[in-house]
Amino acid sequence: MKNGSYFRSQFAGPRLCAGVLIVLALFGASGCSRFVKRDVAVPSLLSPLVEADTNQLLEEVNRLAQVRSLRGKIDIQFLDNSFAKCGIAERYRTAEGDVILERPGHVYLVIQAPFVGTKIAEMASDGERFQVAVYQGDEKYRRFVRGTNSANYKRLEGSAALDADCDENGKKKTAMAQQRQVGALSGLRPQHFTDALLVPAVAASNANLIYAKSEAFVEELDERPRAKRGARVVRGYYVLDELQSEGEARARLLRRLWFDRFGGIRLARLQNFDERGQLITDVVYRNSQKFGEEGNYTLPASIELTRPQDRYSLRVTYQMPGEVRVDRDWPPETFTLENKTSLQEVDLDKE
Repeated sequence: MKNGSYFRSQFAGPRLCAGVLIVLALFGASGCSRFVKRDVAVPSLLSPLVEADTNQLLEEVNRLAQVRSLRGKIDIQFLDNSFAKCGIAERYRTAEGDVILERPGHVYLVIQAPFVGTKIAEMASDGERFQVAVYQGDEKYRRFVRGTNSANYKRLEGSAALDADCDENGKKKTAMAQQRQVGALSGLRPQHFTDALLVPAVAASNANLIYAKSEAFVEELDERPRAKRGARVVRGYYVLDELQSEGEARARLLRRLWFDRFGGIRLARLQNFDERGQLITDVVYRNSQKFGEEGNYTLPASIELTRPQDRYSLRVTYQMPGEVRVDRDWPPETFTLENKTSLQEVDLDKE
C-alpha cells in the first residue's frame, strides 16, 4: 500500500504536465484568440562601441581641461526644482547671456531678456569672492549678494519661501513668479557655473586618488537627428569613479564621470559628491561642436547643470560656437562686480 502511494506520487507530476501540454496544443490548433502573437519593439543598442582604458578616459577629460578661457553668447534657461516633492518643475523663459570664463574659477555673466535686452542679472567671481546682482522683480526682491566661493550658505529669504507645501492634487500653493525667479538667480553661485562650463582636470599622478572604471548601459531617448519621435535606444557608457583614499581600506567618492562610447569617447556627464556621499552637482554635456574661429577645440555646445541641494537646474546653449573667443587673456577687473545701481546689499559672510 505504501509502495503504491509512492509510485502514484512519483508519476502524478509528469501526467499533470503532459495534460497541460495537450490542452495548450488543442487551444493553439483551434485558433483561440487568447493566444495572439505580437511584435514588441525593443530598444536597440547603439553601435559600434569604442573600447578605452582608464588612461584614455583621463586623457579625454584633460583634453577638455586644456581650454583656458571662453567668451560667447549663450541662451540660458532656469528650471526651478523647489516643488519637486509635488511633482512640479517650474521652467522660466529662456534668456540671453554673455559669458566670460577663465581658469581658475573666474567668471563674468550678464543675463538679459530676449529681444529687448533688459538686464535681468549679473554675476562675477575672481575665484575667491563672488557677487550676484538681481535687477528684475519687485523692489524688495532685488539685491546685490556678496560671498566667498569656498563657503556653504543657507538659501536666502527669497528662496526659502519657495519651499511651499502641496495640496491634495499635487499642486503648489500660491507663490509669486518673480519670487521664484529671484530665488533661482540668488541661489546660483558663479563657481558652480564655471566648473560646469570649464571641466576641471584630473590629476592621475595624485597618490591619494583612485580611479575605478566600469561599464553601464542606459535606455534613453534617441536624440540622433533622423530618429523617430519618441524612439528609444540603449546607449553604452564607461563610468569612471574618482575616489580619495581615507586609509584603512576606506575611500570617499569625489566625482563620477560618464563617457559615451557610441562612435567615439565623449565626456557625457559629470557628477560631484560631498563628504557624506550626497550628490551636489550633476552636469550633462551634449551636442559637441567646433569652437572658435579656427575650430581647434571640439566642446559641448549644450550644458545642463543641476544642483539638487539648491533645488535648481539650468540649461546653457552656445548660440554660435564658431564665434566663441577661445583662450584669450582677460584683465582681473573683468571678474569683479560693483553695486552701481544701489541695490539692497546682502553679505553672506556677515549673515
